[in-house]
Amino acid sequence: MSFIPSTFTYVSDQKSLKRGAALGWQPTFDDIGRALIDTTFVVVDLETTGGSHSNSSITEIGAVKIRGGEIIGEFQTLVNPESPIPAFITVLTGITDAMVIEAPKIGEALFSFLEFAGSPEETVLIAHNAPFDIGFLKAAALECATPWPKFQVIDTARVARCVVTRDEAPNCKLATLANFFGAATNPDHRALSDARATVDVFHGILDRLGSFGVTTLEDLKSFSNRITDSQRKKRYLAEGLPNSPGVYIFRDEQREPLYIGTTRNLKNRVRSYFTAAETRKRIHDMITLAHYLDYIETPTIIEAEVRELRLIAEKQPRFNRRSKFQEKAVWVKITEENFPRLVSVRGQRGLSDDLGWCGPFNGRDEAARAIEAIYEVTQIRQCSPRITLNSMKSASPCALFDMKKCGAPCVGKESVDSYSSHVLTTQISMHHDATTILNSINQRMKELAHQERFEEAAELRNRLSSFIRGTARGQRIRSLTRVPHLIAALPVSPRQWEFIVIRYGRLAGSAQGSSANYRDVIESLILTADVVVDNGEILPASHHEEVEVLLRYLSHDGIRLIDIQGEWCMPTFGSGAARENLERVREVSDSLRYKEDFANSFERSAQRSTR
Repeated sequence: MSFIPSTFTYVSDQKSLKRGAALGWQPTFDDIGRALIDTTFVVVDLETTGGSHSNSSITEIGAVKIRGGEIIGEFQTLVNPESPIPAFITVLTGITDAMVIEAPKIGEALFSFLEFAGSPEETVLIAHNAPFDIGFLKAAALECATPWPKFQVIDTARVARCVVTRDEAPNCKLATLANFFGAATNPDHRALSDARATVDVFHGILDRLGSFGVTTLEDLKSFSNRITDSQRKKRYLAEGLPNSPGVYIFRDEQREPLYIGTTRNLKNRVRSYFTAAETRKRIHDMITLAHYLDYIETPTIIEAEVRELRLIAEKQPRFNRRSKFQEKAVWVKITEENFPRLVSVRGQRGLSDDLGWCGPFNGRDEAARAIEAIYEVTQIRQCSPRITLNSMKSASPCALFDMKKCGAPCVGKESVDSYSSHVLTTQISMHHDATTILNSINQRMKELAHQERFEEAAELRNRLSSFIRGTARGQRIRSLTRVPHLIAALPVSPRQWEFIVIRYGRLAGSAQGSSANYRDVIESLILTADVVVDNGEILPASHHEEVEVLLRYLSHDGIRLIDIQGEWCMPTFGSGAARENLERVREVSDSLRYKEDFANSFERSAQRSTR
């Protein structure tokens, strides 16, 4: 078959031609689209001094030009940011102030990159998490008063989410995908290396897209924005919803819950599930099975969030991943015996303020690191057998006794009263004053770094980080669950307020009212709020996730405490201040897309704050 102008029709044989029958339409090259094999792509990656182009600068640009599956050029330059590079960025990327001092400034570097990239009519830009890199480049162009060429942009992270399942790769970070597709270059947070790795990821994605009939640039651009047949057919589920906060529940043909979510605007949120903005494969699968949608209107968004948590814990919908097993959270506690020890347990049952506990932790590994941090400072025993008078007769001390890390109560070298001092130190560190643990480990890390034993120092950082997070979470949870009654108000508009009642860490009721009738609203809310009884457990009335949701709500700017019974307070020397530093630096690492590699450096900031 030959290609002919589109004004003609193609016919399969002379007989049909004689009858003048048109059996099909033959497109031109313009109608077909821009073939991927004939398109020039420039894969670009940046290193920067921070996560936002509004207050950060570019330190390196790397790019690889490809066409027809072949590399036809590479570009790399350091960039002088004209400001000091933060220490944690230097740790992450290896780029120092000395390396960029003689490098071109952004104006010169940007011009060189644009010259390498070529015209937007010929070139398509590719980046992994493109909004980050392209956002910085556009900001640099604006700063240099240079018009930004209107390049077409492909985001490999976004396309990968449509072709790589979570069973194949846990996430779509560059390092994960590079390993999955067998990239020849390992991404190491240097611009050119990361760009080379992105090239291999892009080619791996294209190999998979071939089975979907993606052969042109237009196919590729629309692939991640496609709407499935199920989305089109199920749009009726979003009809008739109110513009109010609430919880929505997708149900299958037997009315079993498939997915439970919460939102400030039920109408807009549910509609989004049936648009091209929804790209999650598991949600597409859920919509295919959905036949019904129920919703619960709530007066406030905080009540919607809490109802969602409770419903997920109760119904266990198959497509929800978060909050399904709140009762299986991992905690650390001090055991109840003559010579107590530290153990990690699932669930809060059996935890006691009298004995000592902290958590929850993000898994057994983090709990184990927190326990090891305590071992570094105290001489609480690390063995597991129960110690009795009979066991002492046949026991022998372990190596920890010779290392002076244990008093050997297992052989009677330490009495119950003497050993209790170690237990008291541990309990105080968990509940009230963490400075003993923080200062001791900081000092030890300093010594190891001076001796250039960096791997050991890094392991200590990880242990301290886990200890800080777990004890800080426990102290925050404990502070609210000990309050019998609390009423708080949050302004939602100049004349409108939200009011909530919290009792022993459980949301007992919520309402909205104006500044004119707030007294009536509060009185009505007090009368209708749930009655909550303290049962003596560490979480008297709810799961830990509900308590933490309420704590975040109470941290909003503008929150007002209307009434409180009891005391709501945090320990002055607890882990809260150290954790705030960890979370601030973690936000920066998330915005830079370097969360997993950054984990070994952000603890350092927290350690400085405790000195």
